[in-house]
Amino acid sequence: MKLIDRLYKDAPLATRNEITPKLGFLLTVLLAFAWLIPFLWMGVATLRPSSDGINLMAELIPSLKPTLDNIRDAWEIGDFPRYFLNTTIICTGILLVQFVTITLAGFAFARLDFAGKTLIFYLFLMQLMLVPVLLIVPNLRIIAQFGLYDTLAGVMMPFFASAFGTFLMRQAFEAIPTELEDAALIDGASLFQRIRHIYVPLSIPSFSAFAIISVTSHWNDFLWPLMVINSPDKRPLTVGLSVFTATAEGTQAWGTIAAGTLMVIAPLLITFLIFQKRFISSFVTSGIK
Repeated sequence: MKLIDRLYKDAPLATRNEITPKLGFLLTVLLAFAWLIPFLWMGVATLRPSSDGINLMAELIPSLKPTLDNIRDAWEIGDFPRYFLNTTIICTGILLVQFVTITLAGFAFARLDFAGKTLIFYLFLMQLMLVPVLLIVPNLRIIAQFGLYDTLAGVMMPFFASAFGTFLMRQAFEAIPTELEDAALIDGASLFQRIRHIYVPLSIPSFSAFAIISVTSHWNDFLWPLMVINSPDKRPLTVGLSVFTATAEGTQAWGTIAAGTLMVIAPLLITFLIFQKRFISSFVTSGIK
């Protein structure tokens, strides 16, 4: 706004009010196009036939003879069906356990009274200030002690509890009127019944927002699965893609690499395009900025 004020400080107010929205829209379009360039290149390179030569791979102009050969080759060479299955198991397993832990922990911090609750809550939130890389060595030691090294359960275990999810659910539960719980308590509802029938249904937007963050984070996680998994048949998508791009077939074919990368991000991208209104409403309702 300061830049616009300088450019049009001598212009009439009506002119400035007319130009400012157009200039803002133009700037937004330019930024969106710059953000889309890597995705455009990936799509063009995926559909470009290998006969075009490596010199044309850097161009954004689509080929006149598009082909799906790169997608077929990447699917066959990289064992992506197995990678998709492993990643789905990891993300689903983590999310299901997280729903239980963040619900119970969030309810405890929001509604139960116990000694040192505030101090414990702030100590719990200190996890958010820790860089995940710092926890790799202690987590690996714990995973090895439990005999879960080189297993999908070992990849999932450190994320069964979530400080961010606990904080989010605490805020959501505190916003629910206590009169609802008091009425259920008078009717004889137990603690878990009150959680199940009152707090959980009224906090669906917060659960949805957390699910989006959790699935996206663990779908794209690379370093921790790389440290835990050694067996080729247990690799998730990110690790499998890195191994795929390092193979002789991958390093010689940019179109195949682009196709493999597109297959990794496609599920999240398609899901967002289908449910984008629900995604946005979940974040707005839950208060995430």
